[in-house]
Amino acid sequence: MSTSVVLPALGESVTEGTVTRWLKQVGDTVQADEGLLEISTDKVDTEIPSPVTGVIEEILVAEDETVEVGALLARIGDGSSAAPAQDAPAAAAPAEEQAPEPAQAEAAAAPAEAPAAPAEAPAEPAPAASGDATDIVLPELGESVTEGTVTRWLKQVGDSVEVDEALLEISTDKVDTEIPSPVAGVLQEIVAGEDETVAVGAVLARVGSGAAPAAAPAAQAPAAEAAPTETPASPAEAPAAPAAEAPVAQAPAAQDAAAPVAPAPAAAPSEPAPAAASAPASEASAPAPKLNLPTESDNLYVTPLVRRLASQQGVDLASVTGTGVGGRIRKEDVLKAAESAASAPAAAAAPAPAPLEVSPLRGTTQPMSRLRKVLAKRAVESMQQTAQLTTVVEVDVTALAEYRDSVKASFLEKTGDKLSFLPFFALAAAEALRAFPIVNATVDGEQIVYPASENVSIAVDTERGLLTPVLRDAASKNIAEIAHEIADLAARTRDNKLKPDELAGGTFTLTNTGSRGALFDTPVVFLPQSAILGTGTVVKRPGLVKVGGADAIAVRSYVYLALSYDHRIIDGADAARFLGAVKARLESAQFAAQLGA
Repeated sequence: MSTSVVLPALGESVTEGTVTRWLKQVGDTVQADEGLLEISTDKVDTEIPSPVTGVIEEILVAEDETVEVGALLARIGDGSSAAPAQDAPAAAAPAEEQAPEPAQAEAAAAPAEAPAAPAEAPAEPAPAASGDATDIVLPELGESVTEGTVTRWLKQVGDSVEVDEALLEISTDKVDTEIPSPVAGVLQEIVAGEDETVAVGAVLARVGSGAAPAAAPAAQAPAAEAAPTETPASPAEAPAAPAAEAPVAQAPAAQDAAAPVAPAPAAAPSEPAPAAASAPASEASAPAPKLNLPTESDNLYVTPLVRRLASQQGVDLASVTGTGVGGRIRKEDVLKAAESAASAPAAAAAPAPAPLEVSPLRGTTQPMSRLRKVLAKRAVESMQQTAQLTTVVEVDVTALAEYRDSVKASFLEKTGDKLSFLPFFALAAAEALRAFPIVNATVDGEQIVYPASENVSIAVDTERGLLTPVLRDAASKNIAEIAHEIADLAARTRDNKLKPDELAGGTFTLTNTGSRGALFDTPVVFLPQSAILGTGTVVKRPGLVKVGGADAIAVRSYVYLALSYDHRIIDGADAARFLGAVKARLESAQFAAQLGA
């Protein structure tokens, strides 16, 4: 029996997805929750996992094909269809040569399954086992993602796959992810090709038993020579027992099946016995390459994305130990190796910066990624549909810097998280949003909607582009909770492990433009939000202070806060009041009660 893999609901506003890459191919064995393919939508790029363990029998949606939510992506079988799959091609192949013969073939085939299998076989022998195959479908990738694009198949038809082993890669507008196989078996069919976009629920491939895909081609060669129908039909049942009884004899049989593919028809008409022997021979030879493929080379488990990332990070893949299924190297492994390599030479490289490398992109033309196209479209739409401007204030965070320095060591020891300025900025902004909800509001036609919670989107820079995971109900959290969630969201965003729902529902955005040393910028507000706060780098410089009632010059720590907002509903005075509240909160540095550690 097969299981259908469909494109799941990916969010409240996502109705379709594009298959960017298949991580598994027809015939591959997959495990439950193993990535099957990658789906791309207008909000997220993510992996579609397999719902069951089995073998991919059919892929219904090709890479780069766009399908709607609920569409069938693939079928996964439980592997029990191996014997019927072999019987079917043996009896069905002669039927293509002689029209009257199928009736005799059905009469000769005693098992009940035999008459049913040949009905499908004449059209295409490989999917004959799809009745017991498992459909691999595009799963739900979040509340707003409805489709994804297959970017690359990691397995091909005939490949063996394990449960949870990646079948393909899917790209959506928010995340690029792998789709694992839900079952162990062999990839029998790929339905969605690379670069094909499919909807959530669409069938991507089918996984069935290991023997069916390999046996079908072997049986097709003698079939073309119009061998007597009774000859393949009766031995088709017999090999099941001999194959199990005499495994030692399978090795020579495999050699016979490998070379005499063409001469085999000559023996078949003259003597039925050799024809029967060739059938089990093909069965014996099929598992051999499949067993060797997964362990043949680690390179089989390295995707182009990982190779490109390793090249960019200067990581030697030969020195990286893969943590994926079957030892496959994943993006996380490369990033971890890059971090380890960077930490050691950091002290030695400090005296002089390394010279800038010339980018290989110079003089080339590259297509925009799906995520980049979506960002570009939304940025232009937001600028055209809103009246944006920016207000900037300077904040003296000297007291806050001193407080942070005094607690960051104990904070790290108790929580395991580093304490940066960002959690303080986030909490101060969230508290100000409660007092000035117009900054947290959205426009709905001629109405202003005031959300009941402060869901702060945190801008995260990734190699794929800017993504904004959401820190929900930020005003109700303490510094420790905010610091941990920001670190977790940022790490999973960069590692492409973010759930689609975690990118939706933001009411206000916080972007740390100072992470690279920028003093401030004028960030763009993305609809439907109405405001975004940019925090610059904290710098020390001389400042004017009061000492004993007299002015004095002292070294102080300052930061610029830039608030961009939609002037349709937020006035300059509203922005000034909001920024004034944030400024006062930060300059007071009274966060001991909210530290949480």
